[in-house]
Amino acid sequence: MKLHGYWRSTAAWRVRLALHLKGIAHEQVAVNLLQGEQRSAAHLALNPQGLVPVLETEGAALSQSLAIIEYLDERFPQPPLLPADALGRAQVRAAALTIAAEVHPLGNLRVQRWLKAEMHADDAAVTAWLHHWMHDGLAALEQFAAQHGGNYLFGDAPGLADLCLVPQLYNARRFALALDMFPRLLAVESRIAATAWAHAAHPDSCIILP
Repeated sequence: MKLHGYWRSTAAWRVRLALHLKGIAHEQVAVNLLQGEQRSAAHLALNPQGLVPVLETEGAALSQSLAIIEYLDERFPQPPLLPADALGRAQVRAAALTIAAEVHPLGNLRVQRWLKAEMHADDAAVTAWLHHWMHDGLAALEQFAAQHGGNYLFGDAPGLADLCLVPQLYNARRFALALDMFPRLLAVESRIAATAWAHAAHPDSCIILP
């Protein structure tokens, strides 16, 4: 397997967490988003959207982090990233999508650049935009953890939603969002950070690009 990603991409980080949690051997291929390598002909041949991550496996190129993670969970079912029951799976997917579909897309690099170039937003306005949407999603997840959480967002084993949470909290700190109102989320993050698999997936452990 080859994982094409950028060291600080939260979407690529989710996939790295899944790979390391499951102990799946893989090769990392660096794609420098700041230098526009995601728009190169070679990368567009793998993913016409020009995004990361992309996982090359079984002669195919898979895109979209949650689709990749669910593929990995089906191919390598231990440890499972989704509950055994249909209701639990739906709840965990909803929590994961709170980050992957609601928060992350509104704050990624191409959106920030568009806000500045097309809407003439300055750095303060972009930061205010990011804070609003990140706070909105994290507040919802804090409530989710209060209803469904144990040691993790859902129950007592790390799952799909936790893999989305950890990179998003890192990103929130990059933009100086206060996180003290999310104690349950911080407790989950701390628990995951103590593991060897999470350390191996952390941006500081990856190929670092400027």
